[in-house]
Amino acid sequence: MSEELAPETPETAEAEPIKQRKNGLYPGISDELAENMKSGWADTELHGLEPIAQASYTAARRAALSARFPGERLVIPAGNLKTRSNDTEYAFRASTEYAYLTGDLTQDGVLVLEPAEGGHEATVYLLPRSDRGNGEFWLDGQGELWVGRRNSLTEAEQLLGIPAKDVRELPAALTEATGPVRNVRGHDAGIEAALTDKVTAERDEELRVFLSEARLVKDAFEIAELQKACDATARGFEDVVKVLDRAEATSERYIEGTFFLRARVDGNDIGYGSICAAGPHATTLHWVRNDGAVRSGELLLLDAGVETNELYTADVTRTLPINGTFSPLQRKIYDAVYEAQEAGIAAVKPGAAFRDFHDAAQRVLTEKLVEWGLLGDLTVEKVLELGLQRRWTLHGTGHMLGMDVHDCAVARTESYVNGTLEPGVCLTVEPGLYFQADDLTVPEEYRGIGVRIEDDILVTEDGNRNLSAALPRRSDEVEAWMARLKA
Repeated sequence: MSEELAPETPETAEAEPIKQRKNGLYPGISDELAENMKSGWADTELHGLEPIAQASYTAARRAALSARFPGERLVIPAGNLKTRSNDTEYAFRASTEYAYLTGDLTQDGVLVLEPAEGGHEATVYLLPRSDRGNGEFWLDGQGELWVGRRNSLTEAEQLLGIPAKDVRELPAALTEATGPVRNVRGHDAGIEAALTDKVTAERDEELRVFLSEARLVKDAFEIAELQKACDATARGFEDVVKVLDRAEATSERYIEGTFFLRARVDGNDIGYGSICAAGPHATTLHWVRNDGAVRSGELLLLDAGVETNELYTADVTRTLPINGTFSPLQRKIYDAVYEAQEAGIAAVKPGAAFRDFHDAAQRVLTEKLVEWGLLGDLTVEKVLELGLQRRWTLHGTGHMLGMDVHDCAVARTESYVNGTLEPGVCLTVEPGLYFQADDLTVPEEYRGIGVRIEDDILVTEDGNRNLSAALPRRSDEVEAWMARLKA
């Protein structure tokens, strides 16, 4: 990685002398070099750009937000780079709220809705093109010669369908602003500092909750993105099956890396840390260390999702026999989870309570646990009343899905888990059974087996659609699918 000179901001670049990085190889910059770098560059402005595909949808989302908070200034930041180590940063991912309302994915952006006659006027504040006159484009660590070209403000306006201004002017403007203000917190410390005496935690939380609930029902663009994410995820699972022999020779990390390659080729990234849990690691719900052995005869629980370039993620789990064939006990446990998932998916439909699919799946799993003699002489009803099945089922059977893998997370309880399903809602159905390696309450042969099956389900006008149906679920179909891929 090349070493740039010390970063400097555009505001101070002309007023202050250029600072050198400690231990840099160049002792300084001559006046002649500084002058040379100012000129001789072609005009690269882009003209006649078409709006991004979701521009009409983001406009409708902003209109709904405007209607909810009339007469108030609304500030929604994208967020800033976060340091990984010393002078290297994590890959940037725009805040969900900002991306949802603008379609822009660049760092340091801020959407501001200013109260106006009949609603609000939206402005997106962005970093403009690097300044060729003050040297920022080649001296600043975030200058364009270091990290790549940015859109000009005019280009951004054409793409996003929103007037654009220089974000470096925004903190001062917000400091001087009057009237009620709401801000989405946790993404931009500079913006929060400018608003410190103008906002309250309670009012800001109301804004955040509204934006979370706005995503409960997906529009047509979002549904198409989620389908794209699921299709790419299915290809990633196929990739993994084809290299299981290499994973056996190395570790779970080979599986993780294989899926990550698909995520980066077909999308933006993985939507969350991939769970590549082989053998007894499958009983750990969020096993993301992915450093264990992959052994023939054991199961692989792979929970992974591709995030599209527009930041919509799939969330799919399959539990696969590493050698391609379930043992009798593995099949018994797997088939029980499959039956529970079938019951859960059948309960997803318009007008149903959100909790219905969870209750349906939990009942089937409880029936199996009672049938297998793991709960003594207790009845299914008594076990469900006491929640005793949770020793082996552990988690809820699903959650909302969208731009965040656990989407709409700060929605009100009455709108989410106590709410009612309607067309456009997308959720996961993911029952599981997990028998810990040290669980002395189950027969020894059960210990260390974990099974989860998860699919992404869209509520439709007449029922539901499984967006991840490209991946087989039934045990015999899984075996046949794996055999074809390995042939």
